[in-house]
Amino acid sequence: MFVTQRDTGFGPDLSEVFGPKHEDGGPELIQLLTPEGVRVQHPEFDLDFSAEELRGFYRDMVLVRRIDVEATALQRHGELGIWAQLLGQEAAQIGAGRAVLPQDFVFPTYREHGVAYCRGLDPLKLLGLFRGVDHGDWNPSDYNFNLYTIVIGAQTLHATGYAMGMQRDGVVGTGDPERDSAVLAHFGDGASSQGDVNEAFIFAASYNAPVVFFCQNNQWAISEPIERQSRIPLYQRALGFGFPGLRVDGNDVLATYAVTKAALQRARDGQGPTFIEAYTYRMGAHTTTDDPTRYRLSEDLENWKLKDPIARLEVYLKRNGLAEEAFFSDLAAEADELGHTLREGCKAMPDPRPLDIFDRVYAETTPELEAQRDGYAAYLATFEGAHS
Repeated sequence: MFVTQRDTGFGPDLSEVFGPKHEDGGPELIQLLTPEGVRVQHPEFDLDFSAEELRGFYRDMVLVRRIDVEATALQRHGELGIWAQLLGQEAAQIGAGRAVLPQDFVFPTYREHGVAYCRGLDPLKLLGLFRGVDHGDWNPSDYNFNLYTIVIGAQTLHATGYAMGMQRDGVVGTGDPERDSAVLAHFGDGASSQGDVNEAFIFAASYNAPVVFFCQNNQWAISEPIERQSRIPLYQRALGFGFPGLRVDGNDVLATYAVTKAALQRARDGQGPTFIEAYTYRMGAHTTTDDPTRYRLSEDLENWKLKDPIARLEVYLKRNGLAEEAFFSDLAAEADELGHTLREGCKAMPDPRPLDIFDRVYAETTPELEAQRDGYAAYLATFEGAHS
């Protein structure tokens, strides 16, 4: 999104420098499937997709949206403490998630439910985190998918350090496609203003680290619009750090996949970091504690609904005879079954035992920790029906 000087009251009129604001992402937007469901070509990132691959992308997005819808409903019914919605960002997450190879490693924020799905993570594990029964009940090494990071932008530093470790392990630039590895680091447009993210850029550039920085620019850092955070398109910031930046249509799953695939391969080959700005829109709230009607116009939301990532691929599939009606009806039934599984599985989760936290802090219990545990156990015992 290009921005102009608006209400700062000082400085030059940047519209003469950077041009007008582009609601559609501007001419630099990489796109393979238009909002109307029309397939277009791109000179650098065009790929051929089979009908099976296209149906697979569609199925992934439909099921991930169902996970999001069910989790939101569970929170509204008091079954989850909070939920970070991804409504409208399914293409950005599925496209990026499907471009990752098994040996690659992913560092998410707290909204990458679609990427977690692509890595084979049971969505009930995500619900356990937001229900408060655990702090992330999966081993990152089992999925090459790190735990969710709540501290805004911190995961980009972790990702860069992990990528530097890959270099030292000799799994970058060897020419072996089953060995060469890269890191995919997710963050949002709001996190791009954090010092951690910019420090990660510096280290990644300095060490030529095999990391792809994937920014889902959903236009809002909670209630702050993107034009208050940056006077230039976010992807252009990469040039200041010395590595390429790209802007892709984040509502186009095909383009997102193609761009992320190319950037990850570039990293695996030892050519260093890339910044991808997935230009999308958060159609839901920042989290279920947020009320977006207080800071954004309903007209903006309605305009972005016309760019729905699932609807555009559905139009393409139907228009070109790439999916039978049975495919859509079977998928609807599968989504219903998934919703039922999530509802029942969430409600069946046992309440955490208060003392368990002392067993999951250190690999070996220290005398100090034992004393704290005994003290807390004695405190709990003063309450009727307390359980350890």
